[in-house]
Amino acid sequence: MNIYKHIKFASLFAIGAALTACGAEGDDQGLEYAPNMYHSVPYEPLKQITDESAGNMTELFDSNDDNHGEYYNSNPLNPYRMTMRVPPANTVPRSDKGYLPYRIPKDSLDLAARTMKNPLPKTDEVLAEGQILYGRFCDHCHGGAGQADGPVADKYPGIANLTGAAYQNITEGHIFHVITWGKGLMQPHGSQIQPEDRWKIARYVKKLQNQ
Repeated sequence: MNIYKHIKFASLFAIGAALTACGAEGDDQGLEYAPNMYHSVPYEPLKQITDESAGNMTELFDSNDDNHGEYYNSNPLNPYRMTMRVPPANTVPRSDKGYLPYRIPKDSLDLAARTMKNPLPKTDEVLAEGQILYGRFCDHCHGGAGQADGPVADKYPGIANLTGAAYQNITEGHIFHVITWGKGLMQPHGSQIQPEDRWKIARYVKKLQNQ
């Protein structure tokens, strides 16, 4: 029995020592199991590690062939080895389609309705793509024909009937703005739907209204 007690005590002591060795404080972050799961090897624009030996603990964990530590992620080709360069002064980003950021605020729907014009051509291709996008993002609430009869409408009364008289005269700029910022029960979709796709949906909604 004494032997078993000694073995049990030794086991508990070893476990406690192991846990103590894994403690992290200050600049000492302790030991890590599977460090590849915690540290991203590719460049991260908001993370800056300039120490070329960072992560180069042993040959076992150094998976790079460039003589750098695994966590080093600075770009030597940029000033100050930045991973993301500062944009030129007085410039704004454009999408790959050339769209500028949408700057009309949420509370300016009337302004958007008056001034925003659909830049896409009135073609069957645009309508067909708008129909696909409508089915993906709008059908579940507004219904396939825009009559507020989608499967979600039963749970949330008050969804807009896009073919009703109250919506017949809304512009495509109005629709684009509401898709972007949301309105009433509808949540904003600007982060989910690209600007060009919002215009395609707006064009298709007008078709549902026989316009």
